[in-house]
Amino acid sequence: MSPAGPVEFEALPLLSRTPREWGRAVLADPISLLIDHAFLEKKAATNALELLTRWPSDWVEGWVEAITAVAKDEVAHLAQVTRLLMRKGGRLDRFHKNPYANALRQLVRKGEPVEILDRLLIAALIEVRSCDRFSVLAAASEDVELAAFYRALTASEAGHYRVFLDLARKFTEPSELDARWRQMLAAEQRILADQEPGPRIHSGVPGQSRGAGGWESAIIG
Repeated sequence: MSPAGPVEFEALPLLSRTPREWGRAVLADPISLLIDHAFLEKKAATNALELLTRWPSDWVEGWVEAITAVAKDEVAHLAQVTRLLMRKGGRLDRFHKNPYANALRQLVRKGEPVEILDRLLIAALIEVRSCDRFSVLAAASEDVELAAFYRALTASEAGHYRVFLDLARKFTEPSELDARWRQMLAAEQRILADQEPGPRIHSGVPGQSRGAGGWESAIIG
């Protein structure tokens, strides 16, 4: 499900872009960054399996095949990250928090079909922002192994975000999907701007003032 060639940053639908200085800052602590990344991949795999648990039959044509393929990819990425982490002398922590993803999940409405639509769009948002961040890490890293790893993941994350959007298109009117996607993109921009800097994939940009009002103002009904 990944595109064949490298992902062009201009093709991403995000409303904000990650500057190179963010990459240089988080790469100063590669062990902490890889620990955060490992938890991100684990959560992505868990999320795909949760979708399959909540909606085990074909919600739409190709549902089971698409979701299981994403879960398989995310588990493979988790294995890659943990191998890199251990080679560099790191180990996974027992507990981990991701305020960015937690804030995004507050946007999910209850009841079908809007709940499944929102969950697919949140998954797409996380994948596309990860694509953005991985492309910056690939460009900023002086570690050849890390740069190659993140360059390869950039294309995979772009493929996943398109999978989630394609699934949403199968049961949502184009005008409704477009409106909700635009709302989600605007909310994601505000949520990311409120994040603290640090060695995390979805952290804030050092020296950038965080948005006023907090992420609660981004919740859309």
